[in-house]
Amino acid sequence: MGRGRKPVTVQIDEQDRVRLEEWARRPKTAQALALRARIVLRAGEGLDSTQIAHELSVHPSTARKWRGRFAERGLDGLLDEPRPGQPRKLTDAQIEAVIRRTLETKPAGATHWSTRTMAAACGLNQTAVSRIWRAFALQPHRSENFKLSKDPLFIDKVRDIVGLYLNPPDRALVLCVDEKSQIQALERTQPLLPLRPGQAERRAHDYKRHGTTSLFAALDTKTGAVLGKTFRRHRAHEFRQFLDLIEERVPVDLDIHLVLDNSSTHKTAAIRRWLLKRPRFHVHFTPTSSSWLNLVERWFAALTERQLRRNSFRSTIQLEQAIRDFLAAHNSEPKPFIWAKTADQILDSIARYCRRINDSGH
Repeated sequence: MGRGRKPVTVQIDEQDRVRLEEWARRPKTAQALALRARIVLRAGEGLDSTQIAHELSVHPSTARKWRGRFAERGLDGLLDEPRPGQPRKLTDAQIEAVIRRTLETKPAGATHWSTRTMAAACGLNQTAVSRIWRAFALQPHRSENFKLSKDPLFIDKVRDIVGLYLNPPDRALVLCVDEKSQIQALERTQPLLPLRPGQAERRAHDYKRHGTTSLFAALDTKTGAVLGKTFRRHRAHEFRQFLDLIEERVPVDLDIHLVLDNSSTHKTAAIRRWLLKRPRFHVHFTPTSSSWLNLVERWFAALTERQLRRNSFRSTIQLEQAIRDFLAAHNSEPKPFIWAKTADQILDSIARYCRRINDSGH
């Protein structure tokens, strides 16, 4: 509580308590309202705003606001106030029904709702459903992938690599190293139709294959510069040649910390012997299924998006030249990728996600 500020007394009758507990137990929908209900319930138990804020991970001013609103207006004080403009035509019950169906059900014979199927199911028009979804940031048509690492040393590896990014060692170079393998030289069967006013660039959907190449790259986390080399094959032999190139380019008075994934090409006996003979090389392996920890993957994504995906290549020679051109353009004005989250923040986020999927009932 603020210094000298007397906490608002909250008294909850039995009827309001039943309603508040119902709101607070909602597993998915209207989580803002559920949080407000939990604040009021804790206030009714005699906790002050500072204690409530600590327990529910909110700011004390948030706790003060909703306990005060409840003390003044009861349950209605926890609802969002109407905004200026034309009066709403949809009731809270209709909006809640749309949100609940969107989050907790699926339409017959489909994996997700569309605005039309939801409108038909709820007796509303398509525009109303679209507005409700936009207001609550719901996008049933979108789906993203994820995979949780099962590495038994996941926590240790996360702390190790994030520590390198946030607090790199003195007189050392931190390089994120990986391979983008099997890059295909794809030639579109028909010429591209260029961009015109009112018309996007168009290309044929089919293509001819003209071989593949693999790119080995090392991203300097401090400057953003990338050392890259293409090879026609992707083996430990090529990886050792790339390590030789790194050793040649990095001044001898600097240690080299390599961030690598768990690819078999990085762990052969020949590679281990090579590293043992060079004590200035220090290897840091990412956890399994955690390529997002390797910053060079972000650079690979930029290469694909800006140079490879929309291009057309008649040979692997042409493809490799395009990759070299992208490397040269990037290194002419390199910009580092800034790692912002600490290891504790990452681990807390993963812990919260694990609790969510464990409580989802699936």
